[in-house]
Amino acid sequence: MGAGRGFGSAAPHSPKRPDVCRWLSPFILSCCVYFCLWIPEDQLSWFAALIKCLPVLCLAGFLWIMSPSGGYTRLLQGALVCSAVGDACLIWPEAFLPGMAAFATAHLLYVWAFGFSPLQPGLLLLIILASGPYLSLVLQHLEPDMVLPVAAYGLILMAVLWRGLARGGSAGWGVLLFTLSDGMLAWDTFAQPLPHARLVIMATYCAAQLLITLSALRSPVPKTD
Repeated sequence: MGAGRGFGSAAPHSPKRPDVCRWLSPFILSCCVYFCLWIPEDQLSWFAALIKCLPVLCLAGFLWIMSPSGGYTRLLQGALVCSAVGDACLIWPEAFLPGMAAFATAHLLYVWAFGFSPLQPGLLLLIILASGPYLSLVLQHLEPDMVLPVAAYGLILMAVLWRGLARGGSAGWGVLLFTLSDGMLAWDTFAQPLPHARLVIMATYCAAQLLITLSALRSPVPKTD
């Protein structure tokens, strides 16, 4: 029996759409502020870190209001807070490893929330075959001391993609976008700069976190085999 039986259940109520839209407005506004200000990456400051963290913190607050109980919601909130820590760390290049550790923790919380039922081992095999060559290619561009941390993060990312797709719904779409965002970030950081990389990375990242958050409002509990 997977963790999804204990933590995969969503909130016992489904809020009406107007309420969802209302309480998502801080997230939307904070995203607009981030993209409108578009603080240059070389301007390192706590203000820049705060502006970058606000969207996911707003999503954590959204869950606190819209889905105030349930283990699944608590795990998602923990993952969002860890993501905010990672966002802040990545403002400073020297804090890249702590930032990656924070995001790895967020992904592990997502895996715990999504659970392991249904298991779908064939899906895992497909993800490994599709993502493994890309990860190996990225690792070839790393300094020796970065190979192990990035490889470990890549494996965790494959795990969250597996469990998110197995859960389905908005969680599945969210982890797909998260994987795309992280994959582009890895290539832009370690291999070669990509055009408009930051815009695409942040747009897909914010959309990914939103979709995963909205999965807490889904009423059905994943079936067990």
